[in-house]
Amino acid sequence: MQIPKIVGIFLLCGAAAFAQTSTDSAKPPAPEKILSFDVEAIDTSVNPCENFYQFACGNWKKTNPIPGDQTRWGQFNKLAENNRLVLYELLTSAAKPGKHNPIEQKVGDYFAACMDTKTIEARGAEPLKAQLDAISKISNRTQLMEAVANLQQNGVRTLMAFYASADMHDATTQVANIDQGGITLPDRDNYLKDDAANVEMRAKYLEHVQKMFELLGDSSDTAKKEAQTVMTIETALAKASMDRTLRRDPKNRDHMTEVSVAEKDAANLELAKFFATTKAPEFSKVNVGNPDFFKQINDLVAGTPVDDMKVYLRWKALHDGASALSDKFVNEDFNFFNAYLRGQKEIAPRWKRCVEYTDGSLGEALGQLYVEKVFGKEQKERTQKMVKAIEEAMNDDLKSLEWMTPETKKAAYTKLESIVNNIGYPEKWRDYSSVKVTRDDFFGNSQRADYFEVHRNWNKIGKPTDKKEWGMTPPTVNAYYNPSRNDINFPAGILQSPFYAGGADDAVNLGGIGVVIGHELTHGFDDQGRKFDAQGNLRDWWTAEDGKAFEERAKCVSDEYSSFVSVKDDKGEVHLNGKLTLGENTADNGGLRLAYAALMKLINNDDSKKVDGYTPSQRFFISFAQVWCQNVTPQQARQLALVDPHSPGEWRANGTVRNFEGFYKAFGCKEGQPMVPTQGCRVW
Repeated sequence: MQIPKIVGIFLLCGAAAFAQTSTDSAKPPAPEKILSFDVEAIDTSVNPCENFYQFACGNWKKTNPIPGDQTRWGQFNKLAENNRLVLYELLTSAAKPGKHNPIEQKVGDYFAACMDTKTIEARGAEPLKAQLDAISKISNRTQLMEAVANLQQNGVRTLMAFYASADMHDATTQVANIDQGGITLPDRDNYLKDDAANVEMRAKYLEHVQKMFELLGDSSDTAKKEAQTVMTIETALAKASMDRTLRRDPKNRDHMTEVSVAEKDAANLELAKFFATTKAPEFSKVNVGNPDFFKQINDLVAGTPVDDMKVYLRWKALHDGASALSDKFVNEDFNFFNAYLRGQKEIAPRWKRCVEYTDGSLGEALGQLYVEKVFGKEQKERTQKMVKAIEEAMNDDLKSLEWMTPETKKAAYTKLESIVNNIGYPEKWRDYSSVKVTRDDFFGNSQRADYFEVHRNWNKIGKPTDKKEWGMTPPTVNAYYNPSRNDINFPAGILQSPFYAGGADDAVNLGGIGVVIGHELTHGFDDQGRKFDAQGNLRDWWTAEDGKAFEERAKCVSDEYSSFVSVKDDKGEVHLNGKLTLGENTADNGGLRLAYAALMKLINNDDSKKVDGYTPSQRFFISFAQVWCQNVTPQQARQLALVDPHSPGEWRANGTVRNFEGFYKAFGCKEGQPMVPTQGCRVW
């Protein structure tokens, strides 16, 4: 089931819905104050022109070690932790006996069931029985694909992906998609690369899968063979999958096909039976995200004994449901995916996991309670003003671009003017009234919530695109741009310190949330976003000359970031993948420039007034860098370098300011110093 995998799971047990036992006596800590501008975090022994990140964050890094239940600890994580504490208070109140409104009752019951470890422990693996029994009855390929469809209805990601999304060429309509999927390790390369780290990972993964099957009751010899079967099938799925860098180009995922043709091209997958079993709306066309994937798994399914495919499905059901089962499954799942893969020292407290799970399953219900408590009208209005100021800065930036012709600029202005700004929370809340939640069935609650969410997505097929729909819950500490909807979204969860503070000056707020706003706006014009027009359609609105000029500038950024070292340990040195991180790096660089331009306009370019010994521009850059102060385990850093399209904190700060003359001016940096490259890169 799709309860979110959080980066730490510490098993503490509660007897009934909320009666804490001696093994769950630790109370959540009080929220920590997070400063938007932290003078104490600055390491004044470091020259900002030598290493700005170390200057802005050096003392912070020394005094903020990674907590045992985390793998990365930074300002994002601190704010997310504070938000969890707010949600915990809301959920404990909602879970107590008494009079509650329907939303409070639902989220309270969900949380209570998650905290009821006595019942969860007593049930062991029994909640999986229905799924495992259904898998055991499979005797042919038709039944196999029916089982795949049924598992996917309940949120179990297996064999391939099936979902609805906006038509790339008519963003007003939602269409069906099938795409690659079905692996369990974080990335295809984990199965395919033969470096020491990945060879070791595969060996550890085999051990983990074997242990999980043994916990399910299989003998050691049987479980060992089953683990190898899983590895063989998932390796074949990985070989058939397109790598992350290629998938960044939407053209590589654009293959609208008649359903009848897709069914013929992958006859062994029995797609007609699969689609019918999902109970999704009927459709005549489907976008095949990776045609080569389906050609290869068509052969895989034909050439693999049904009994082996049953082992794979059994594993996917077990793996997906592990977090909602008893301690032995939770602990083994943690030992591999968190302790080994990410370097996490201890499992997070039960209350923290249950908050995460409730937010993941009933996010817009819990989000309503969160918004009522923490997000005021003043925050929304001030954020809207900053968005407008930064949009004006981008408009000015477009006017000043010497490398872009008037024809392309005109289309760019249209796209910028068409961007929809969603701030804080959705205009219309999601209705979870059809999701059955009881206080004594955590696994069932999670599965029913997954079923609701999966079918909510599938039922969009053939319907108009809802451009006001949100893809994040209100407490989320993040923001995003959606190219098919041409909108930017800022959840209430991120509109707090250190990104935004009501009492902070404009330089600090623009260095925090202002850069985030500029970052998301720039995504509309990065290497992916630029390929979509103002209506969200995949269309080349650039002249050939301008397209070439953009690619030259983007290559500069890609090559620059590929030279940065993400992690260096006993397993070797890992550089960033500049092509994978290109979009985020472009947005970081563009966002910083836009927010800085907005600040300079606001203060009429008067950079003389000092606060805490720093000018407005210096406070702006320090505020920006301190958002990215972080410590991270080597294991997590290594994995993120492979799969994360974002650069690590050090390079989100240093990689950006070193490309900006406004930074050189603010701190008096000279040519030849590390923060002043021989040739800086700039797209926007």
